[in-house]
Amino acid sequence: MEKSKSLYSQAFDKILKDKVSAASLFIVVLYTVIALLVTFGVLGADWSETVGVANQAPGKDFILGTDFLGRSVFKKVIYGIQVAMSVGFISILISIPIGVTLGALAGYFGGFIDEVIVWFYTTFSSIPTIILLISITLILGKGLTSVYVALGLTTWVHLCRLVRGEVIKHKNRDYVQAVTAVGGGHYRKLFIHILPNIFHVVIINASLQFQVAIKTEVILSYLGLGVQEVPSWGKMIDDAKQELMQGHWWQLAGATVAMFLVVLSFNILGDALRDALDPKLKGKDA
Repeated sequence: MEKSKSLYSQAFDKILKDKVSAASLFIVVLYTVIALLVTFGVLGADWSETVGVANQAPGKDFILGTDFLGRSVFKKVIYGIQVAMSVGFISILISIPIGVTLGALAGYFGGFIDEVIVWFYTTFSSIPTIILLISITLILGKGLTSVYVALGLTTWVHLCRLVRGEVIKHKNRDYVQAVTAVGGGHYRKLFIHILPNIFHVVIINASLQFQVAIKTEVILSYLGLGVQEVPSWGKMIDDAKQELMQGHWWQLAGATVAMFLVVLSFNILGDALRDALDPKLKGKDA
């Protein structure tokens, strides 16, 4: 008898069957591999070396030309991939535990705990995100670590709302009542049974939050509040302002195209994951 596939296996198969979703997954995996290679010094380690004359146009020697210091724009774009992917990954590692924990506690226990948590995230979300980000980065100081922390501490609210709503829907269902009947405690009901059944919400949210973190890092670096010592797409776009006035477009093009591809891929992949993992959408394919 053939063993039935899990929800996540079925979702993966569904993504692979769709050409656009599969291409998006390939781009995300490619960017991840490049980021790892840069992290371990296999790629992009020599990005700061002068390899040619300043502002050399793209050609057979340099795919994306050189910048105003004669450095390879292509190598800077490659290094920027590592910065972007690390920002997305580490920021969701910070925000997911906060959002899931607070949302789960609010939805499960309700009452005073729910009121306090709802008041907290409602008040928190009423502050403009960009103001919070700028404030945190200024307090912690400029640099990549500050960007990690600032994004992680400001992007958990939406996930908290989603998890709270899902937990409220699940806590009185039959499978949870069955655990109660056999003497299961709060911890077992919440973390062993309810959260695994709503974890698809976390995965979908993470895929969408990843690209938001990348775009936000670019904005912060463009404003001079993000990455300082290494190449970032935002910093490259900022440097390209003066170059554009002289007709040198390739640094701006390299950074924006690299960002466009990964942001679009995460958006498409997030929609594909939602369609594949959300039980409410299961019956709409027929």
